[in-house]
Amino acid sequence: MTVNAEIHAGGNTWRSLPAAQQPEWPDQEALRDVIAELESYPPLVFAGECDQLRQRLGAVARGEAFLLQGGDCAEAFDAVGADQIRNKLKTLLQMGAVLTYAGQVPVVKVGRIAGQYSKPRSKPTETRDGVTLPTYRGDSVNGFAFTPEARTPDPQRLKRMYHASSATLNLVRAFTTGGYADLRQVHAWNQDFVKSSPSGQRYEALAREIDRALNFMNACGTDPEEFKTVEFYSSHEALILDYESALTRTDSRTGNLYDVSGHMVWIGERTRQLDGAHIEFASRIRNPIGVKLGPTTTAEDALTLIERLDPEREPGRLTFITRMGAGKIRDHLPELVEKVTASGAQVAWICDPMHGNTFEAASGHKTRRFDDVLDEVKGFFEVHKSLGTHPGGIHVELTGDDVTECVGGGDEIFVDDLHQRYETACDPRLNRSQSLDLAFLVAEMYRDQ
Repeated sequence: MTVNAEIHAGGNTWRSLPAAQQPEWPDQEALRDVIAELESYPPLVFAGECDQLRQRLGAVARGEAFLLQGGDCAEAFDAVGADQIRNKLKTLLQMGAVLTYAGQVPVVKVGRIAGQYSKPRSKPTETRDGVTLPTYRGDSVNGFAFTPEARTPDPQRLKRMYHASSATLNLVRAFTTGGYADLRQVHAWNQDFVKSSPSGQRYEALAREIDRALNFMNACGTDPEEFKTVEFYSSHEALILDYESALTRTDSRTGNLYDVSGHMVWIGERTRQLDGAHIEFASRIRNPIGVKLGPTTTAEDALTLIERLDPEREPGRLTFITRMGAGKIRDHLPELVEKVTASGAQVAWICDPMHGNTFEAASGHKTRRFDDVLDEVKGFFEVHKSLGTHPGGIHVELTGDDVTECVGGGDEIFVDDLHQRYETACDPRLNRSQSLDLAFLVAEMYRDQ
């Protein structure tokens, strides 16, 4: 699992191609200094861990497992605290327990965590009261405050992203291997939640069932090690290519290139140009790769992406994350799945029900309706059921905090409630109650397949 620090020229072939959504760094020399420093830093993840995730995603692609991928829309440097990280992890562990037990399927757990500090934007600038400044592109690039100082892209922030990601991963590893993720903790993950929430009460009933099952196994003399820790992987959008290539290393075991900034990286809807830099970069590394597919994606696009990113047709190498919108998924997804399946490629199909369902409330808050999120997942399952293919998982923006950013859900949040705890820097996230609601509903859909 060792990765040496040699930077291979193959990780920089993207530099001759157009790269969408890159910051306009004002000081190129400062950027070069930061890149050189990042190239000397140790890896955040190991090649062997990336290989292991590729194997797990291979099971998803073959229809033997389900992917739960979730976390913040955009992580923030001021939220790298134990409480925030534990709350996110706790929500994902609870969702994973629901899907595993109620859906009766092995669940691969991947966080949008420890690297999700960069965001693509629809416009390069933002204007308020006649003042125009660069748009906020995530804490890895500039600050959220609407001032010239904060909004000027600063390459020193790339080093802060590395250190924040490192601190986050250290804590996640401690939680997932140090006893916190032990299945016998299913009640403890819910203690602060059960009395006040319908989804918390429903989860508590499931936790009691899990307890009984564990006690039965224990009475039979069985106490598997697998119940005491959890495999948990990190992922983020590989957006800022200077950062990703600075953290690309040659694996000393195989000579292959790995992006050691995270176990899995994905390419967004705005950066998946077939002749662009992001696809070229992703084609050179051995990590599992995701690609977001919006409603404009053609079957030909999908097949070309497979040729570029998965020429060996290796299950687990390529994940297609569809983000169509509730009103479009049933029309646009079937042809993509049919043509890709007919080609013989085994990709993992994952539903991102968040990004196609955003709208602006009268208050000016960007939000999403829980019912739209749920309907897109329903459409995703319906399409796969009709084609006899595997609905491989969900990819959601969520937080472990009781925010009020998406409307609806069992603890219904109304549009007039949005201002109460609207804390996201970019896109609205499901709160913990809404995330658990979704997990129960997805588990039911999976069982009905």
